[in-house]
Amino acid sequence: MEARRHHRKTVNLRPIWNPDMYHGHSKKPDFFEGWYFKLINASGDRRYAVIPGIFLHQDPTESHAFVQTLDGVTGGSTYHRYPLSEFWASDEKFEVRIGPNHFQADHISLDIDSTEQRMKGELYFKGLSAWPVTRFSPGVMGWYAFMPFMECYHGIVSLDHRIEGDLTVDGVTTDFTGGHGYIEKDWGQSFPRGYVWMQTNHFEQPGTCFTGSVAMIPWMFTEFRGFLVGFWHEGVLYRFTTYTGAKIDNLGLTDTHVHWNVTGKAGEGAQKGKYRLELEAERAKGGLLHAPYRTGMVQRIVESLTATVHVRLIRLDGAEKSVFEGTGRYAGLEVAGELDKIFD
Repeated sequence: MEARRHHRKTVNLRPIWNPDMYHGHSKKPDFFEGWYFKLINASGDRRYAVIPGIFLHQDPTESHAFVQTLDGVTGGSTYHRYPLSEFWASDEKFEVRIGPNHFQADHISLDIDSTEQRMKGELYFKGLSAWPVTRFSPGVMGWYAFMPFMECYHGIVSLDHRIEGDLTVDGVTTDFTGGHGYIEKDWGQSFPRGYVWMQTNHFEQPGTCFTGSVAMIPWMFTEFRGFLVGFWHEGVLYRFTTYTGAKIDNLGLTDTHVHWNVTGKAGEGAQKGKYRLELEAERAKGGLLHAPYRTGMVQRIVESLTATVHVRLIRLDGAEKSVFEGTGRYAGLEVAGELDKIFD
């Protein structure tokens, strides 16, 4: 297998239908790409997010690779910066190395040793459940994935999977075997100026996952409120997105909660029909994460893994029927940036 670094000059079309892969081989500044690994042990008392990535800036001194971590219990975060020479990515599959750290869809190996944090271990992911990829809809972005001028692209590597292995953080070793994880990613020029993101795959009923985001999307000479919502339950993915024609019924924000209802055609097979998804997320204190903007990697995103999201899925064909109702724990929740155009 031949793999090259981020400065590969030829254009590789393979990542379009493999959104988990590195997309930056032929990219010039401004460009970023990052993967988000959510790691929660079986008891839920150890919760981490590990975010590897790369940032290319017009100012070469600002360009670097990184591995960012979040302790989802305490809210503590660390940002470990590496020179570009220590970044490597395959051009055939999702495989990334940053310094001594190694990342793939089904395995990560961590070896972080700094004054801020020591994190070391190997974790293996079993039973991955990726967002489906088809010829004309390569992942969660749908046909927007083919548009070359989007500010930010999104991918979901696994909605839910089992974890095996140990992780040692600052001298404390935790067995993650029996825990659950989630993997997604973003790439492009910059994060949106304002957005809401929430995710949880810890419901009372195993194999259930909710993920959703809404943001103001630059488009040509204007912008629009775009959203991506997926609810995965009993092997069926219910998709509510801008490109499927779904609509936001309401989206509200208070000091303590985010309220969000969407309606549209969703489901698969016998479960295909018209649905309403009702969401109530309870906000929680969190840690500050760095996020890519055109000015640099800015520490401004507040995220925790202590939020909750109450989900209710209702089928609207004929008489209304509740398909699912439950509360997801250990939720990731971000409400960031310029929000006046996002909320009703």
